[in-house]
Amino acid sequence: MSCESSPDGNEAKVQHFAYVVLGGGIAGVTCTETLSLLCPEDNILLITASPLVKTITNFNQITKTLEEFDIKEESGDKLQQKLKNTTVIFTRVTSLTASNKTLQCSNGQTYSYCRLCLCCGGIPKIIAQNPLVFGIRDTETVNVFQQKLAGARRIIVVGNGGIATEIVYEIEGCEVIWAIKDKNISSTFVDGGASKFLLSKLYEDKEAKPPVSKRLKYTHHEAAVGDSSSSDKASVMGSALGPDWMTERPFTGQYQTSHNVHVEYLVEVAHVHTPEQYSQAQLKHTHLKKFIDRDDWPVYVELTNGSVYGCDFIVSATGVTPNTQPFLQGNDFKVAEDGGVCVSNEMLTSEPDIYAAGDMCHAAWEHSPNWIQMRLWSQARQMGLYAAKCMRAHQHKEEISLDFCFELFAHITKFFNYKVVLLGKFNGQGLPEHDLLLRTTPGMEYIKAVMYEGRMHGAVLIGETDMEETFENLILNQMDLSQFGEDLLDPGIDLEDFFD
Repeated sequence: MSCESSPDGNEAKVQHFAYVVLGGGIAGVTCTETLSLLCPEDNILLITASPLVKTITNFNQITKTLEEFDIKEESGDKLQQKLKNTTVIFTRVTSLTASNKTLQCSNGQTYSYCRLCLCCGGIPKIIAQNPLVFGIRDTETVNVFQQKLAGARRIIVVGNGGIATEIVYEIEGCEVIWAIKDKNISSTFVDGGASKFLLSKLYEDKEAKPPVSKRLKYTHHEAAVGDSSSSDKASVMGSALGPDWMTERPFTGQYQTSHNVHVEYLVEVAHVHTPEQYSQAQLKHTHLKKFIDRDDWPVYVELTNGSVYGCDFIVSATGVTPNTQPFLQGNDFKVAEDGGVCVSNEMLTSEPDIYAAGDMCHAAWEHSPNWIQMRLWSQARQMGLYAAKCMRAHQHKEEISLDFCFELFAHITKFFNYKVVLLGKFNGQGLPEHDLLLRTTPGMEYIKAVMYEGRMHGAVLIGETDMEETFENLILNQMDLSQFGEDLLDPGIDLEDFFD
């Protein structure tokens, strides 16, 4: 493969690579692995600040667009041994000069590239600068969280996304106050009905077996008023956590009792006070039934509704901002309102031969009707894979079509020990006035179909419904379902026979 080397005058100090990838997270490692497979004759460089990188294991293609996999953390050296044409270097990029295709790094070395992919994730949003306020995004911060939690009596969790939802559910032996700015829990992912379905699980003893429940069903049709969910705008400093990040990790406070959770709705943090500031402001802490009644906490939170709570520490889980530094200075990247670097439908930024994938990019192309961008580990993998394909195709002057994964938003996760599948415009995002079909069996399943003009555009499946492939087909095929009306989700109708 021919590639012009850097015009830098001091060639002896510049190491040249056909492809360079920045970031050891899911997007960066996926991009690197795919390039190594597609371009065995080319030299590839992966630059990561951490000696540990995220690799995907136990990959399972559940449906055409829905993927399930585990994330394994391994050393960058081990990755380099597996990818024979790849060099892994542990350093930080201090500056990028797009005009001559060079990267300056903290190890004193300069690297040049033919094509570069930025996969640097993002930086957690921290609600206040206080040593007792910290975010959770990567393995290191999870370890710190575990250590702090072991001696904690009470913590406050601020945020309503996936990480906050999982933390609140998993914690044992510690009081938890959950402060959210929405009227429902987990509203980044689910609507009010699903939030209520999950809420009953939040206060349930996790070790107790759920009672036998008669299978009740109802179908409900209502006009929706648009998407009221608040979406976390994600991205990060280290390698983002993958699915099941809390599996087999003990998250236990100092008490032997089960979890005790209080949710504060429709609030934000007004102030974080030290004990001295709390005393000087002559504030009074808010009492909660069945919670510790004491007033000697190391940090206090004042909420916008006037409530004041003391705690041992605060978890800021309010999302992340794209980690675009130090790449913007001196370069001409187009940046979106959310702070992400804009990329085309071939993952190209506005700078020649520079691509971006994962949390730090903004998908600036015209989206398919039922795809949305959410900064999730599933999309990080898809973007990293597709970016590598685009880089290889462009280098060989070949045409490439937008990957099929961008036809339909599809994500699988787990909340409160329930399997959760999100498809298409699962909260009606951007749709005109639309209808919702619901079916729920308390403690077992929650199914929602988002309907517009007789066709399905999104779905939420909670529990072991086994309907993800059928609903995926219905959304992709855009079949007219008007004939079924409100009976579409009736258990007596076998949708698989009709549409699979």
